[in-house]
Amino acid sequence: MDVFGLLGNPVGHSLSPPMHEAAYDELGLEARYVTFEPEPEAIEDAIDGAAALGITGLNVTIPFKRDVLERVAADELATRIGAVNTIDFTGSGRPTGHNTDAVGALRALRDHDVTLENARAVVVGAGGAGRAVAFGLADAGATVEIANRTESTAHELAGEVPNATGHGLEGGTLAELLADADVLVNATSVGMKTDETPVPAEALHESLAVMDAVYQPLETRLLRDAAEAGATTVDGAWMLLYQGVEAFELWTGASAPVDAMNEALRGQLSRS
Repeated sequence: MDVFGLLGNPVGHSLSPPMHEAAYDELGLEARYVTFEPEPEAIEDAIDGAAALGITGLNVTIPFKRDVLERVAADELATRIGAVNTIDFTGSGRPTGHNTDAVGALRALRDHDVTLENARAVVVGAGGAGRAVAFGLADAGATVEIANRTESTAHELAGEVPNATGHGLEGGTLAELLADADVLVNATSVGMKTDETPVPAEALHESLAVMDAVYQPLETRLLRDAAEAGATTVDGAWMLLYQGVEAFELWTGASAPVDAMNEALRGQLSRS
């Protein structure tokens, strides 16, 4: 039996186990997905232990995405982003590290028929999710405007991402950036379990595709405002789904049963 899992602290809230277990059941795979919650100072021992125990693959979440970078053979994208969220133990030698957040965001957008090549994209937030989304959009051929509360952080990230520019959030900056933008991604936690939004409703328009990385609630205030403006909306569960799909396919080499994984994920969200 293959054992996969999630490495984080805390992980009790994770929606990954039911999503991956649904995939194993759908395809009849002899596999299980479990959670591991090591102390921060034990992360190196945790990865060594996983390898010794024959674990096939691990997802990685807060606070370990950067910590594991130096303990695996990270691929080029994960190295650029500066974070690993998926570890593959199936090869010889050191386990390989990947970042499926970037590809997950792109697949979520493309699943909603959003064109990314030559698009003008605005990413709000320059933290972990913002970094992954910004690199993903740039690699897909978009010009990326990064807006962040701490402007210097936005400039630093823009200096690493091709075809990107950094901005603060003061005054009417977002409204100016969004006026002729094609894509907007909220990569902050604003709106998580609250009725807040990082973007003024009047800045939204029908030519936008708006994705919110927040998935609790599924319909955030930002997405409600975007829908009222006539924009295409993409809720945060799609990004969560597709990063999991990418990890599943990387580990197993099989095409993921996306519908079954999506049904399990949304079913869990409806109960949380």
